[in-house]
Amino acid sequence: MDLTENNKNHIDSLSYEQLLSHWRFAPSGDPWFQGETGEYWGVVMQKKKEELNGYQAVAISKSIGW
Repeated sequence: MDLTENNKNHIDSLSYEQLLSHWRFAPSGDPWFQGETGEYWGVVMQKKKEELNGYQAVAISKSIGW
């Protein structure tokens, strides 16, 4: 998917928990994870994870489940 300004703004507005939850439970081939938009999603998710301390990131991951 092309990275439009709307897509970028939407991704930027999501919390780490929201990004991770969609990442884990989206169906295979979800367009949000394709092309430039998918690359941007991964970068933003990693940045937001790094802004948390390790415990917070683990707690979020556990609360989401698998």
